[in-house]
Amino acid sequence: MGMILTYVHEGKGYNPYLIDKNWQVAQLNFEDGQGFHDLKKIDKHLKTDEAFILKKGIAVLIAAEVATDKIKFEVVRMQEGLLYNIPKGMWHNIALAPDTEVFIIENSNTHLSDFEYHYLTEIQCQKLIEEIEKVLSGVVREEK
Repeated sequence: MGMILTYVHEGKGYNPYLIDKNWQVAQLNFEDGQGFHDLKKIDKHLKTDEAFILKKGIAVLIAAEVATDKIKFEVVRMQEGLLYNIPKGMWHNIALAPDTEVFIIENSNTHLSDFEYHYLTEIQCQKLIEEIEKVLSGVVREEK
C-alpha cells in the first residue's frame, strides 16, 4: 500500500468510502428514485451540515421549508467544481441525470442514524418537478 490512497465508487447510489473519526466523504451516483422526475422524499440531518460537489453530469440541488402541508422549494442546477452546503436541519435532496456523480462531505456515520425523511405528496412531487424543469430548461435530460 502506498502513501497516497485513492477511492472510487462506480456502482449506483450512495457510498461513503472515506470515513474518519469526525467526518466522511461519500459519492452519490444516479439510481432509480434519484432522477429529475421520480423524487418522492426529502431528508434532513440534525447534527451536521452536508456539502456537495458535482464531479460530473447534471444535478439539481433542492432545499425545502416544510410547514404542515405547505412546502417551499429552492432549486439550483449545480455547477461542476463548486461547493454547495446544506445547513443542518434543512430539508433537501438532489436530483441526478443518469451519468451523474456527486461528492458528499458530512459528519462521520451520518448515513447510519442522523436523518429524517419527509415523504412528498403527489401535489408536492408535481411542484418539485416543475421547479426542477425551470432550472433545466434548455438542457438535455432523462425522459419522463
